[in-house]
Amino acid sequence: MHGETAGPLWRRPIPPIDKRSAKSFIRTNERIRAREVRVIDENGEQLGVMPPFDALKMARERTLDLVEISPNAVPPVCKIQDYGKFLYEKDKSDRAARKKQKVIVIKEVKFSVTVDEHDYQTKKNQAVRFLGEGDKVKASLRFKGRQMAHRDLGYKIINRLILDIGDAGLVEFMPRMEGTTLHAIIAPAKKAEPAPVVKKPATPRPAEAGVAEVPTPAEV
Repeated sequence: MHGETAGPLWRRPIPPIDKRSAKSFIRTNERIRAREVRVIDENGEQLGVMPPFDALKMARERTLDLVEISPNAVPPVCKIQDYGKFLYEKDKSDRAARKKQKVIVIKEVKFSVTVDEHDYQTKKNQAVRFLGEGDKVKASLRFKGRQMAHRDLGYKIINRLILDIGDAGLVEFMPRMEGTTLHAIIAPAKKAEPAPVVKKPATPRPAEAGVAEVPTPAEV
């Protein structure tokens, strides 16, 4: 007989894995090789433990796929679902998670031993802005030629910057020399969490004017 080899499903050649499955390392359909799997249907109902062949047969009858969603479980957990829709939803959730992630960038602010006051204030304001945006700041000062004999002046400038930044940042690396460059790393200060709102107990209403509560005398 020509064409596809007839015979039981488990004896047929395993189809080549598609690029999406290879990228996400998700076993589907005939590529699920466990002896038994725990099966969940497309509605989230538990169908019990069974051989992958039986689970795949159920998936095919519903024109769906068998997707291994928890390969490390004992036995592995598989779900009957539309594999293409599963990948779309997974990719959508991954993109949303990446958008929420804050990528911390180190931005450099360069000084010189001969920096004037106006230039210093401009660089300091840049550093404060970078920290406010959630980025780290590398404050660097390069000594040229004979300036290496006056390294104390460089330390004064970087230490002044740290003091002027104040609560806007936290010093991650104190000023230190690397070759002819003095630098320090300042990280954004952690935002204080808002204090929990404490509800005050309700104040009891005063008795109405002219009406006094008099205890009833005990009967004799």
